[in-house]
Amino acid sequence: MTQGSGPVFGARPGSNGTRFAIWSGAAERAWLCLFDEGGEAETGRIELTRNDASTFCADIPNLFSGDRYGIRMDGPFDPTVGHRFDPSKLLVDPYAYKIDRPFAYDPRLASPREANIDTAPMVPKSVVTTLPEPKKLKKPSFVPGGLIYELNVRGFTMRHPEVAAPVRGTVAALAEPAILEHLQRLGVGAVELMPIAAWIDERHLPPLGLSNAWGYNPVAFMALDPRICPGGLEELARTTECLQEAGISVILDVVFNHTGESDDQGPTLSLRGIDNAAYFRHTRDGIPINDTGCGNTLACDRPIVRQLILDSLRHFAIYAGVDGYRFDLGPILGRSEYGFSRNATLFAEMAADPILSTRIMIAEPWDLGPGGYQLGGFPDLFLEWNDRYRDRVRKFWRGDGHMLGETATALAGSSDVFSGDATRTVNFIAAHDGFPLADLTRYAHKHNDPNGEDNRDGHNDNLSWNHGVEGSTEDESILVARRKDVEAMLAMLFISRGTIMLTAGDEFGRTQHGNNNAYAQDNETTWIDWENRNLRIEQTARSLSAIRQAVKALHETEFLTGERDETGLLDVEWIGPDGLALKPPQWESQDGDTLGMLIRDETGCRLAVLVSRSRQDIDFKLPSREGHAWTDTDDRRIGVACRSVRIVQEMRHISNTSQ
Repeated sequence: MTQGSGPVFGARPGSNGTRFAIWSGAAERAWLCLFDEGGEAETGRIELTRNDASTFCADIPNLFSGDRYGIRMDGPFDPTVGHRFDPSKLLVDPYAYKIDRPFAYDPRLASPREANIDTAPMVPKSVVTTLPEPKKLKKPSFVPGGLIYELNVRGFTMRHPEVAAPVRGTVAALAEPAILEHLQRLGVGAVELMPIAAWIDERHLPPLGLSNAWGYNPVAFMALDPRICPGGLEELARTTECLQEAGISVILDVVFNHTGESDDQGPTLSLRGIDNAAYFRHTRDGIPINDTGCGNTLACDRPIVRQLILDSLRHFAIYAGVDGYRFDLGPILGRSEYGFSRNATLFAEMAADPILSTRIMIAEPWDLGPGGYQLGGFPDLFLEWNDRYRDRVRKFWRGDGHMLGETATALAGSSDVFSGDATRTVNFIAAHDGFPLADLTRYAHKHNDPNGEDNRDGHNDNLSWNHGVEGSTEDESILVARRKDVEAMLAMLFISRGTIMLTAGDEFGRTQHGNNNAYAQDNETTWIDWENRNLRIEQTARSLSAIRQAVKALHETEFLTGERDETGLLDVEWIGPDGLALKPPQWESQDGDTLGMLIRDETGCRLAVLVSRSRQDIDFKLPSREGHAWTDTDDRRIGVACRSVRIVQEMRHISNTSQ
């Protein structure tokens, strides 16, 4: 039996019981521990037999689907070489498809081996699971150039008045009619679900009365977290099918760069107790390498780790039908002891896999290790989050000088970052990490005191502005100015070349009250306020999305380069308010506030995107063309209100002369 290209690991039930197998290169003994229906009392312990391939296995006749189990491993305990075997620690099977309860941090999970503290009462039990029939996989409906909608599953629906209370905050809630309608009206092509695999709180959070709201601290990669997906794999599969029927692809945000077992003071929950030295990177004296900023780093170049990652990805595609993956701290996937390589074996295996090669792949192209900033450096299989686009747009609207050239490059697909004929950019202005879009215009500084770290956490330089008042205000002129800036940034996003991404709630002005690192705020800070959303901003976002969908030139991915077609029309022209092509002194101006972008569409007409961050209203003069006319004007002069973006379509002139 094989799973992917390697042996079947985990508990695989059959008609006569269950076959169990687990790999460890350094363990000397291993046991499968059986538990009662409540997962409390250990009812049996079966020692596993090790074969020549470092796999411990057994056929267990009295173990069936729905039964609970855990693992214990024994071997050398020598942290200086990475070994941390401790048979008193109950371990979760890394190939478990289900666990019976959420992870909860307890200091005893990190107790030393000599303490001999049995952690079984504190650890979720793995559940033997019979897998459903494989899905008939279809090509994802989402294609590059579309709109990705990033959302936190729990926070997205916790306060939604039209979602039934029992399913609020769960994966199932995403299939509710009110949610599907909102996504469709916004023109969403794919939802990107922040992590839904089972995670544990960081150890400093419980004493502060806080809990992880984002899920970027996984322990079991294939087991869905019971708090947000209580129906397990079936719930995810049903919701995925509903979204796909609505024309929306499903992308899972996955974390294969570290686990919640953290640094050398962290808990032993799964991989650390199975073979710490094999699964994680360490210094020569056994200290966990921390290229992730989360305490440990998975060794993704090693065969057993690659297999776990590939099997996890295939699992969700085959049995839940998901369309793709976004990889948190993606360079870790391509790291070895020599650094990052776009030619890493794991990337090659993904590209060669008949299932994974058909899925959407998105990289967050940076980590904290040496050479960790790899924007533009991933294989062609991957789209990439583009933080350079983010920063350029923010700087432009904040009022930074010398920004016209960089802004135009960002709008045209970021050819200074990506090579080839088409861009692989995922353009975004705000994401889960940092200020929401509206808070960029409300707060000049972060306000993270509720996180319990004396405002030390989170980025200090947010490229944000507050219109003269920090935070809330009753001043109508400031409120209008902030709304106009949000609408202008949305417009810039929706007319940009490449894939675009919007974080849930940014389409109607959500706020986190100045918190730019709200990972620990599982409360109304991150729960979207549906009843008080800004309907005017929401309507603007819907209108912009409709324009993007209607004009093919706006959702293509080929770079805009200024090349002419057979009629002599440029694919893009950059003009000033006088209607003339921008010249070098204008491009290089410290005070450049206006930019006209004329894009050739598929009909041979042009779309004018007129951008002004000026505090004054600006008149643009659009260039004329025989046989064509600009909509909404007779004299080619188009007014652009202060700090706004206006979009105008060129049409072929229709003569009234009878033929």
